[in-house]
Amino acid sequence: MTGPFESLARRGLFLLDPETAHGLSIRALKSGVVPSCAAVSDPRLAQTIAGLTFPNPIGMAAGYDKNAEVPEALLRLGFGFTEIGTVTPRPQAGNDKPRLFRLVEDEAVINRLGFNNEGHGAALARLKACSREALIGVNIGANKDSADRITDYIAGIRTFYSVARYFTVNISSPNTPGLRDLQARESLAALLTAVLAARNEEAGKNGRRPPVFLKIAPDLTEEGMDDIAAEVLAHDLDGLIVSNTTLSRDGLKDQRQAKETGGLSGKPLFEKSTAVLARMRKRVGPELPIIGVGGVGSAEAAAEKIRAGADLVQLYSCMVYEGPGLPGRIVRGLSALCEREGLASIRDIRDSRLDYWTARKV
Repeated sequence: MTGPFESLARRGLFLLDPETAHGLSIRALKSGVVPSCAAVSDPRLAQTIAGLTFPNPIGMAAGYDKNAEVPEALLRLGFGFTEIGTVTPRPQAGNDKPRLFRLVEDEAVINRLGFNNEGHGAALARLKACSREALIGVNIGANKDSADRITDYIAGIRTFYSVARYFTVNISSPNTPGLRDLQARESLAALLTAVLAARNEEAGKNGRRPPVFLKIAPDLTEEGMDDIAAEVLAHDLDGLIVSNTTLSRDGLKDQRQAKETGGLSGKPLFEKSTAVLARMRKRVGPELPIIGVGGVGSAEAAAEKIRAGADLVQLYSCMVYEGPGLPGRIVRGLSALCEREGLASIRDIRDSRLDYWTARKV
C-alpha cells in the first residue's frame, strides 16, 4: 500500500504524459525530494550470486535509469542492486513520440522507446563518479543503424569494464527492428562467443571478472528456449535475466491502449514471465543464476519468482503504480516471510513451485 506522499505524487504525475512524468521522477531522485528508505539489514535476504554479494534480492531493472543519472539514489530506496541502460555506443533519440503509454486499469505500461539514450560516453562519466561498492549493473545494446551489432556489444564490455559490477546483454527488446533475431541459435552463439571473449580479455588485463547475464524475451517458443539454454550452457555464461517485455496483449482491460505497438510490462506480464522463468530453470539446471523480472508489485510476487526458480528479482513498471516505497516494502515483506516460515535464507524457497510454474499454460 502506498503512503500519502506517494499517493499525492502519483496523482500529480498521472496528470502528465508518461514520458514527461518519467523525466520528473528522475529529477526528483537527483534533488533528494524522494524520501530514502531505511536499509533493512537481514542476513537471510543476502545472496551471493555469480561471485557478487547482494544485500537483498530486489533490484531495479534496466529501462528506468537509461543514462546512469540516479543509480545511487535508487539504491537508497531499498534496492539491493540496480541496472542502468540500455546504453548504446552512440547516442540515439529512439522512436517517435508518443512512445510510452499507461494502461491504468491493468496496472501496465506499453513502451516503444527504442533504446533512447545519451550513449556510452555520458553514462561512463556518471558511473565513474559512483562508489565502487555500489552494486550497479550495465545493460548494453546495439544502435538501431549499426552495421555490426556484435561489435556494439563488444564496445559496451570494453567501455564499461572498469565500472560495471555486472553486464547484461540485451537482445530481447521488441523496439529495435531485428534485435530479437539475435536470440536465434546461430546468431546467439556468435554473440556470446564474442562478448565473453572480450570480457575474458579485459579480465586478463584488469584482474576482475564481472559476470555477464543474457536478457531474453518472454515470447519464446519451446524450441527457442531449448536453443537459448543450449548455447548459454555451452558458452559458460554467468546467468540469465527472464524476461523483457511481451508483445502479447492477452487479457487486457484497456483495449484502446492495447492497440499501441511496443512491449507490454507491469502486472499482466507476471504469469507469462514467471512460467518462462521456470521453464528456463528446468532447462539450465539448478546452478546457473537467474534473475526474474516481470510484474513484480509486492513481496508475495517477488517470493513467487523465487519459488519459480529465480535467485534475484528485478522490477520497474509496477513502481509507476506503487510508488518509490515499493522496493522497501518488498524487502520488509521478504524479511517477514523468512520470520514467519522459519527460513534460514530466502533461498530456501527457491524452486519450491518450479513444477507448478513449468506446467502453467500461458
